[in-house]
Amino acid sequence: MASSSGSTTSTSEEIVLQLLKNENESVEIHESPKFNRSYERWSPTEEGATLVFRDLNIHVRDGKQYKTIISGVTGAVKPGSLVALMGSSGAGKSTLMAALGYQSQNKRDVSIEGDILLNGRPIGPYMKTISAFMHQEDLFVGSQTVWEHMQFNARLKLDRRMSKDERDDKCMTLLRRLGLSHALHTKIGGYGEEKSLSGGEKKRLAFATELLTDPQILFCDEPTTGLDSYSASKLVTMMNEMAAKGKTVLCTIHQPSSQIFAMFSQIILLSEGRIAYIGSTVYATEFLSSMGYTCPKNYNPADYLVKTLGITPGAEENCRQTSRAICNRFAVSDYAKEVEVLVQYECHIGSTYFEEVYLSFIMQCARFNKVFLVDEIFWLTKRYFNDILRNPAVQLLRMVQKMSIALMVGLCYIGTVPLTQNGVQSLQGALVTIVCENTFPAMYSVLAEFPNNIPLFVRENKAGLYSPAMFYSAKTIAMLPGVIIEPILFVLIIYWLTGLRHAVDSFILTAVSAILVMNVSCACGIFFSNMFDTVNNAMLCLVPFDYILMITSGFFVNLSSLGKHIAWTKYLSWLMYGMESLTIVQWRGVNNITCENINPEVPCLRTGNEVLTQYSFSEGHLGRNLWTMLVMCLLFHMCAFFALIKKVRNK
Repeated sequence: MASSSGSTTSTSEEIVLQLLKNENESVEIHESPKFNRSYERWSPTEEGATLVFRDLNIHVRDGKQYKTIISGVTGAVKPGSLVALMGSSGAGKSTLMAALGYQSQNKRDVSIEGDILLNGRPIGPYMKTISAFMHQEDLFVGSQTVWEHMQFNARLKLDRRMSKDERDDKCMTLLRRLGLSHALHTKIGGYGEEKSLSGGEKKRLAFATELLTDPQILFCDEPTTGLDSYSASKLVTMMNEMAAKGKTVLCTIHQPSSQIFAMFSQIILLSEGRIAYIGSTVYATEFLSSMGYTCPKNYNPADYLVKTLGITPGAEENCRQTSRAICNRFAVSDYAKEVEVLVQYECHIGSTYFEEVYLSFIMQCARFNKVFLVDEIFWLTKRYFNDILRNPAVQLLRMVQKMSIALMVGLCYIGTVPLTQNGVQSLQGALVTIVCENTFPAMYSVLAEFPNNIPLFVRENKAGLYSPAMFYSAKTIAMLPGVIIEPILFVLIIYWLTGLRHAVDSFILTAVSAILVMNVSCACGIFFSNMFDTVNNAMLCLVPFDYILMITSGFFVNLSSLGKHIAWTKYLSWLMYGMESLTIVQWRGVNNITCENINPEVPCLRTGNEVLTQYSFSEGHLGRNLWTMLVMCLLFHMCAFFALIKKVRNK
């Protein structure tokens, strides 16, 4: 290759013009016998995607300021290339690849400057259709089996016109190639769980999931991390096969073996956010050797490259000087000039020569028929509902706890006579128990429900599988049977033991009131969990709010005695609406309450209306209360949904 002193006879611009002039001819650059063959011209009529980035700067918010992670990098990735993005920890590998894969463009805490072009056109949302992104961290619904996971993703990712047999065949072929056909009906499970997939199997399953759509471009973030040498080699071999078919494969990789490193056709070497080398893997060590950093014989070249550019504790300044020197040398080398020539060529002809390929991508997006919304919400709801059914310990424990509390409370009330002065107090105490037991446990039990699912939701939403509205709706629908069955079981036991009014309509209205109270409580808990970053923070703010709800419920303080500065809060308390509804159901039409001891100094409540007046309740408010609780439930869910969108916007 020509020296970096500028012995070439043409400038980069002249070379680009020559390439444009000879558009129908095979173009070669004869400046050096070591010309990087991975950058030979690609005919725009061939299938594939050329990814170009030019003068790219990426800044990430660090507190109130932005920190530069990627600084002025330029490069290109050609179809048919298996590219390794390498560098020491903190070099900016994942940040760069996330930007190239259109993963960080909508984040408020990430600022991207420069150009990222696909076949000469800026990347955009269409990347979700033609590319796939395999993340370093494996996220799954642990209760699903391998086959169910693949079926779920096939349903949402593939064209809805594809037949069931075609989907099944595609899923089975991928699982067989990745050695997962023996685990079709094995639960994916969480880490540490018995009878679940191993870490390597989960990594292979994640890879199979991304290959479902047969993407033109595949981004893989540390795909071999946690894999044994055989599994890692098998995975990279499949990537190589994809590249051989004209696909573009770019992956970050950490300390690959020499065998795996040799499979890559191109390498992008990063050091502290700058390009230290980009080009064929064959010439990477030769470039460092030209600066006096010679890789020893029988030494893994990948380890040597990363070690040379890494920051060694205790010698940080010397390492940074070495890194800067290598990056500066590369910037003026012929290797960099070749990259610049290619980048300029791609940018110049992007609007004409790649029009056909670009339009084919757009037409591919237009021809794709996404699954109907009804089917989308069905599969999402089914997944979350099965997750609840297959983790019965929590749900079953809650129901057993509910019935146990109802039984213990009910036994305490056996023998009380409701239509007496003491009975009035006892009955009201039972109603408070019904309201509180269907409020606070329900509210706190859902605080972690959405946060636990947000990481997977964010990933699948970025991949275009479903919208936030579908996720929230499916999750809420899956929880619905539990928040209906639990209060019914509780009321069914406590109602008859405590001697509440023996009438079918009264029982039904009591059960309906309890169901509404629990649903409002769950919606409120979901709202608080989505409002805050952590469950602990949500709980810190929820506890004071609960005290206001209790005080304004109408049992602890007479509502008519509340001061004007605080009286308005009772209209926010569904405990008050619930208490008033239950009190009305039990005391309306009652006219035969006895007074055991006649004492003029002690008030005697002789009718149900007097009981209602005692608590500042009104018989005409029953319908209003039930409808208000239903509206509050819907409003809390709406607020929780918008809080969810705001919460995940930067994730």
